[in-house]
Amino acid sequence: MARTRVRIPSLLALSAAALLLTAACGNSDPSTVDAARPQDGKPSVVVTTTWEGALAKAAGAEDIKVIVPQSVHHAPDYDPKPSDLAAVAKADFVLYAPFEPYAAKIKEAAGSKARLVEVELDNDPTKVSAEVGRLAGLFGTAEAATQWKTGFDTEYAKLNQELRAGWPGGRSPSVVTQVFTAWSAKLAGATPVGTYGPEAVTPAQLAELAAKKPELVLDNAHMSTGTVLPDSGAKQVKIVNYPGEDLDLLAVYRNAAAELKKAMGAS
Repeated sequence: MARTRVRIPSLLALSAAALLLTAACGNSDPSTVDAARPQDGKPSVVVTTTWEGALAKAAGAEDIKVIVPQSVHHAPDYDPKPSDLAAVAKADFVLYAPFEPYAAKIKEAAGSKARLVEVELDNDPTKVSAEVGRLAGLFGTAEAATQWKTGFDTEYAKLNQELRAGWPGGRSPSVVTQVFTAWSAKLAGATPVGTYGPEAVTPAQLAELAAKKPELVLDNAHMSTGTVLPDSGAKQVKIVNYPGEDLDLLAVYRNAAAELKKAMGAS
């Protein structure tokens, strides 16, 4: 009897592959860093999305290939193409996030010698600085990363000051945030009174959040479930986490600041 091969894109299976492959690569072993670092100091880096790409660029990488197109709204749903595998085969590093299990599949299928690096995707400024510094240590680009972080700290402080100056009535607005947009509340100098997601808000959660009487709802543009608190009077702000094709991470903060200013009625 002829046996038919069936392709099963199981996230669970891919996640398991990711764990096995990460262990095989020994990512936590510092002794592997020098072996993975290219001798010319200019690593070839393949990243799953523009978010990882922006972190790599901030860390000092110049040769960066992004796998998932910006047109893909939910990156973990992406199905790698043969051209993606070809790019990975030539890379020194492959950057991915834990919720993107296809990264391990890409590297394994390509037979790449690249080092697989798990990246924490969170635009909290403290976490961003830590990731940029860590990646720079892997790439051998510490000087470029230090220069970027200096500019980042200056720009972030400026945006934070401008947002605080725009607080309605001179006081911090009360906000509810999606779990992956809490960083934008921090940018505005506001303390969240509640969070939701990534699952859809249940009736019980809706009642609980509405009782907090938030002025703003900071929604995740990439995982939106529609209006979170209808009829509550709260303004919903769309927060974008992913940088553009130019891999400019600072633009994410500028755009979030602009949306927050509009929502607070600032000029």
